[in-house]
Amino acid sequence: MIDRAYVDKSFNGQSWFRYRENALRNEPMNTREETYMAIKKMLATLEDPFTRFLEPEKLKSLRSGTQGALTGVGLSIGYPTKFDGSPAGLLVISASPGGPANKAGILSGDVILAIDDTSTETMGVYDAAERLQGSEGSSVKLTVRSGPEIKHLDLMREKVSLNPVTSRLCAMPASGKDSLRIGYIKLTSFNQNASGAVKEAINTLRTNNVNAFVLDLRDNSGGLFPEGIEIAKIWLDKGVIVYICDSRGVRDIYDTDGSKAVAPSEPLAVLVNKGTASASEILAGALKDNKRAVLFGEPTFGKGKIQSVFELSDGSGLVVTVARYETPAHTDIDKVGVVPDHPLPTSFPKDEEAFCNCLQDPASACNKVELFAR
Repeated sequence: MIDRAYVDKSFNGQSWFRYRENALRNEPMNTREETYMAIKKMLATLEDPFTRFLEPEKLKSLRSGTQGALTGVGLSIGYPTKFDGSPAGLLVISASPGGPANKAGILSGDVILAIDDTSTETMGVYDAAERLQGSEGSSVKLTVRSGPEIKHLDLMREKVSLNPVTSRLCAMPASGKDSLRIGYIKLTSFNQNASGAVKEAINTLRTNNVNAFVLDLRDNSGGLFPEGIEIAKIWLDKGVIVYICDSRGVRDIYDTDGSKAVAPSEPLAVLVNKGTASASEILAGALKDNKRAVLFGEPTFGKGKIQSVFELSDGSGLVVTVARYETPAHTDIDKVGVVPDHPLPTSFPKDEEAFCNCLQDPASACNKVELFAR
């Protein structure tokens, strides 16, 4: 599979054929565990954190995470992007509204320091996700840093529906009848429900006569590539969305003819930050390069690679980097990110309620930023 599908045909500067022959000859593979270890050892030589082996349980957990419902505490986690000397741990990207973590007061930007008394300092996100999930009604202990405060929390796992969209109508005070009515849409992940939920939010906001949209992709770490493409089609009347490239150059082009456009003309501002990654960057890059939206914030994470999941005969799996992508303007964003048109003040609000309240205050950060020039 690696030989056929891996994006880098130099295999990180080694002869994969020869390495494979040697591994088959020299690695012990008498038990399933030894075989798993041998596979992990082979993959490690590629030095690509996204190409990895998944035991059967981990493959199941990966698949359930993209399907829209999970039994856990309702957290989306990632690696911290700031290194300000504070204790290392795992960053809370978002907490599902109404989920156990959200009800316990865990917020976006908090840091998980330990799960069931095991420090997260050197823990990978996939390992952490597995520890957070479990049977419905079972409990998990979390140590969380929220600002200067350290909290010790006992959470009960429950079935959490991952609704990736929250939206709100925000009216800006203005003189006369032409007040600005902004439809704010926050998209937290690209699971199977994402494009349908975005469409639904647009249509609901439209019934309230919005005349501009804000699409908030901050701290959206990505998800299903096809959902990123579908959401781009909602906003674009025509144009290239993304180029898929392999070692030989452009391999595939995703574009749109406008047949799936729902909101191709209202002014659109897109908010991004360092936590905006993967499918989010495809969407942000497509909207920026097609001049459909103005981007505000900071350069995005820079995950310009695409993985496919392959199942092996015993239910285990391989996640393999199969391609890299370029935005419509042929920008390879890997490790660089999508660069926004304008910065945002650090005090800019992070959720729909704070955003609406901020718009009401003429002296606030929201009104210092000209989100809509027209």
